[in-house]
Amino acid sequence: MISIRDIVQQALTTGCLTQEAEARLRVLLQHTEYGLEDLRAFMRLQRAVMDGQVRQESRQLASAASS
Repeated sequence: MISIRDIVQQALTTGCLTQEAEARLRVLLQHTEYGLEDLRAFMRLQRAVMDGQVRQESRQLASAASS
């Protein structure tokens, strides 16, 4: 099974958090037990999104739809 760290690493590498990856993250965070390293990875992803290093596909699509 893919881990939170795997999803975060993919997003950091590509610079994009896809809608599919975002949905998987949501499920993992809500329905699985995760350790400190996964939590740290998730926080790293949040910072990268806030800093503009990673873009969220869902936000881009929502922005395009409202334009």
